[in-house]
Amino acid sequence: MLYLASQSPRRRQLLEQIGVAFTPLDVDVPEQRAAGESPVEYVSRVARDKARAGVAGVGNGAVVLSADTEVVLDDEVFGKPADAADATAMLRKLSGRTHETISVVWAVQGERAQSETCVSRVRFASLSDEDIAAYVASGEPFGRAGAYAIQGRGATLIEHLEGSFTGVMGLPVFETARLLRRFGITPG
Repeated sequence: MLYLASQSPRRRQLLEQIGVAFTPLDVDVPEQRAAGESPVEYVSRVARDKARAGVAGVGNGAVVLSADTEVVLDDEVFGKPADAADATAMLRKLSGRTHETISVVWAVQGERAQSETCVSRVRFASLSDEDIAAYVASGEPFGRAGAYAIQGRGATLIEHLEGSFTGVMGLPVFETARLLRRFGITPG
């Protein structure tokens, strides 16, 4: 039995897309970067904590899958924007620049725990204040790391992607499938 410790509809959609049966779990873990923690360490820890919280709720026999995705520019981690002003500030910083999107996926079953990491590079076009205002007004930036959704209107902001489209969405399917196979779960 596979559980997905995530409230993200995108992660659920991507698991369904690759033909994996799962039961969703709602877990709540703190998402606060510790002093001295690198962005990759932070993303990995949050994803691992989600999986462990899931295992605590369902028992050791089940496989619990979790993920975390963050946008990183100049060692600054861009989580989900708190409001329109925060979304606007994030998009201004990303405008005309290349940032990294880090996705880490963990699978935990009892004491066994393994992960996969996917780092993609995303270059934004130079955005005008009007471009940013219109995108923020669409409502799409909210609930999304870095204040954009590559699978939605946010695709119009992206000049170049090097890496995984689904990793930027929040669940890198290649890495996820490889991880699940190690736990005896075959996609498809």
